[in-house]
Amino acid sequence: MRAIWKGHIRFSLVTIPVRIYSAIETSEVIRFNQLHKEDYGRIGYSKVCKKCNEKVSASDIVKGYEYEPDQYVLITDEDFGKLRLKSTRIIEIEGFVDQSEVHPTLFDAPYFAGPDGPVAAKAYGLLMATLRDSGKMGIGRVVLRDRESVMLLAPQGDGLLLYKLRYPDEVRKVEDVPQLDEVSVDEAQLQLAQTLVDSMTVDFGDLQLQDRYKDALKEMVLAKVEGKEVVTVEEEEQPVVDIMTALKQSIEQAKSGKKPMAKADGKKESTATKRKKTG
Repeated sequence: MRAIWKGHIRFSLVTIPVRIYSAIETSEVIRFNQLHKEDYGRIGYSKVCKKCNEKVSASDIVKGYEYEPDQYVLITDEDFGKLRLKSTRIIEIEGFVDQSEVHPTLFDAPYFAGPDGPVAAKAYGLLMATLRDSGKMGIGRVVLRDRESVMLLAPQGDGLLLYKLRYPDEVRKVEDVPQLDEVSVDEAQLQLAQTLVDSMTVDFGDLQLQDRYKDALKEMVLAKVEGKEVVTVEEEEQPVVDIMTALKQSIEQAKSGKKPMAKADGKKESTATKRKKTG
């Protein structure tokens, strides 16, 4: 695992040398190339000025901020370099909060933080154990990829998990979702729905959450490479029933371990796609 950042976590007078690692595995991502239909040559992209319609090279491109229509102020690398923020090499913990105070919509990308060297391991372990035992999470700032981000620091196992947080003003309010004022709850339906939830409650670790689309995509690509026939079979159309009937049937099937047979979505589902074969 390769570090993407090296610096220190600091709270009050305690300083801990750390390295940050991406927590996202990207090696399994399936990528496709765009090809010319005639000869399968890969498609390249040219940068063209929309004003003079001429192709330009990277050396002829500058950054500009449009402060009025067609009026720009140029920003150079030297200008960016003047943004000397302390958090470029230090994650300064500004405070500790309860997890319940951080709304889920603020969570963005996860990272791991590890000790940078044997000397740092003791202080690193102390911070991890303190967060774990107190139930608190640290809030600080760091510059990653040329932008300062608010980071949430939390214990995970024997290590520390960092979550880049969105700024509150970047997140829309759920109250702005259309037609929420039309939402109502029937008490009888609510009791049945709660019973259904109880009957379907499982441990998170027991759920099979692998990327089924990626697996199917890999299988399809392999079949095409080997010259095999790709067969797609869609699910059969299911009858639509009223919500009370669907809840009662769902509870019975959940208790018996059977798969649901009907959906109550208020709309008739589209006709199932016929069996398709592609070479």
